[in-house]
Amino acid sequence: MDLDYTLQWYGRLPRIPQGQGTDIYALGHVFIWSYETQSIVKTFELTDVPVRAGRFIARKNWIVCGSDDFQLRVYNYNTSEKITTFEAHPDYIRAIVVHPTQPFVLTASDDMTIKLWDWEKGWKCVQVFEGHAHYVMGLAINPKDTNTFASACLDRTVKIWSLGSSTANFTLEAHETKGVNHVDYYPQSDKPYLLTTSDDRTVKIWDYTTKSLIATLEGHTSNVSFACYHPELPVIVSGSEDGTVKIWHANTYRLEQSLNYGLERAWCVSYQRGKQGVGIGFDDGAVVIKMGREEPAVSMDGSGKLIWARHSEVVSSIIKGGDATLKDNEPLTLPTKDLGTCELYPQTLIHSPNGRFVSVCGDGEYIIYTALAWRNKAFGSALDFVWGSKENSNDYAIRESGTSVKIYKNFVEKAGGLDVGFQAEGLAGGVLLGVKGQGGIGLFDWQTGGLVRRIEVDPINVYWSESGELVTLACEETFYVLRFSRENYLHALQNGEVEEDGVESAFEVITDINESVRTGEWVGDCFIYTNSTNRLNYLVGDQTYTISHFDHPMYLLGYIQRDSRIYLCDKDVSVTSFSLSLSVVEYQTLVLRGDMDSAAELLPSIPAAESNKIARFLEGQGHKELALSVATDPEHKFDLALALNQLPTALALARVADAEHKWKTVGD
Repeated sequence: MDLDYTLQWYGRLPRIPQGQGTDIYALGHVFIWSYETQSIVKTFELTDVPVRAGRFIARKNWIVCGSDDFQLRVYNYNTSEKITTFEAHPDYIRAIVVHPTQPFVLTASDDMTIKLWDWEKGWKCVQVFEGHAHYVMGLAINPKDTNTFASACLDRTVKIWSLGSSTANFTLEAHETKGVNHVDYYPQSDKPYLLTTSDDRTVKIWDYTTKSLIATLEGHTSNVSFACYHPELPVIVSGSEDGTVKIWHANTYRLEQSLNYGLERAWCVSYQRGKQGVGIGFDDGAVVIKMGREEPAVSMDGSGKLIWARHSEVVSSIIKGGDATLKDNEPLTLPTKDLGTCELYPQTLIHSPNGRFVSVCGDGEYIIYTALAWRNKAFGSALDFVWGSKENSNDYAIRESGTSVKIYKNFVEKAGGLDVGFQAEGLAGGVLLGVKGQGGIGLFDWQTGGLVRRIEVDPINVYWSESGELVTLACEETFYVLRFSRENYLHALQNGEVEEDGVESAFEVITDINESVRTGEWVGDCFIYTNSTNRLNYLVGDQTYTISHFDHPMYLLGYIQRDSRIYLCDKDVSVTSFSLSLSVVEYQTLVLRGDMDSAAELLPSIPAAESNKIARFLEGQGHKELALSVATDPEHKFDLALALNQLPTALALARVADAEHKWKTVGD
């Protein structure tokens, strides 16, 4: 699974000086950290013994902590006010969970019991759960039925309980030789699973309806302290006294990644719903790692039909357009429709060029669905999947491995595959088939499989114009715009002049821009894109213009000519739009080409509302007189008249404005 792992915060545990060059960890202290500012927000000095368990009760602005002095302590984390403190158990408190909706807190202890506390009844113990024969190490509330919970115990069992009953519903003999350290439920609705960890160095997945073992995860070399399902991604995160954090695929149970932050033994885990962050505690500190990509798996066809994935569920919506009152950057309220489910976790989801099909790729497989009925059309193994051009909309290519790239013509595999000649590391679709690898990209002809040109840049994404003449190679810090000449390529091919790196004259560099493109699309000869500084820009010729900027990443869905609008979304697929008149872009293109006669013919067809945008563009290109004739903004016209030394015009504008500073400026 192709996931990004970003270390958002790395914090070492504060130490307290003890004199004579020695110090110890701050035992009995509770620290609230901001992983964004990398600093301690608040410290609570509770006791002089270890605090083994703590939870936020966000809806009350409280923290609740359990320690080795048997006390349960509750504080307001904003005001530092002590809400209560009392002896909850006659032994160490190992685990705490907070009920998601009820005023309940569950605690587990070395006294072999679990207790239920009701804060609306003055923190009264309203129930005791007995039945374990050793220390109770972990608790988890079932997200699919919050009236039930699971407990993990060193007696090698997991028990399932219901609130209101002091007898366990059933017992799982979870691990044969060692105690159970942790238990966690699968968070989605499609599987009745829970997982357990043990000092036997394994993680086990169980079906709690059939009480059967589904899988055993082996790879840690010491006691496994915890494991949890990620709430957003199909992964299991486990941590061990071997110092490693391991990431496992939640469907295939394959080990995906092993991380070691040099903080000694891993002990505990927590996660953020909706933010993909996971916090992990160690002997010597804690980390927050962010997994997955911010960019959503979403695609929009040319008519405004949106399809995107929420986990394995696929949702659609339609942008109908035609709303003349719609303002730029105004959120769109879109009705959604459930299309169905996907048999794999979608990492990419892309419409075919004609919009009839949608490809989903992830977990080393691809599936092609019909866009309307969401029926399976084709499937297979693939690390990458790309579509061809609009002229050959049912052509696609897959990368099975570093040495195997296959082309499909109208859903039928092309004989012979593609002889790439280097280790293939990724694909790019469009007019030519791009194969990334060895610090460059090879661009191949879909029909013949021949190399058109190898270019020694390493693009993350490749964007083709609909005409097939212009292409953007978007690299990490720069993007290049090239012009493709199929005629030059075919001429070289016919004359046997194709060299080892293809045909040099097939591509001409138009411009390069020092920006990092996040998402992009060509509209005619205009390249629209979002960049890493959260701006929405467009490029005409070698000039870039900013349409808007945002305070968070936005992703381009596409341009709908019917609406003359650019549509974008954020990571949660909240859609917004901006107007962009193609006549303005066409006019700018003609001016940049120096074709002022054609530009003059087009000017009357440009909407009056775009006049000031045109005027500022013309001024930037040095056409100040033409800008003055186009501008409608009095301030801009006044500045242009002064710059051109057209004092009668400036004087007339000053009279209309009747502003003292304008009179003074003209007088000077």
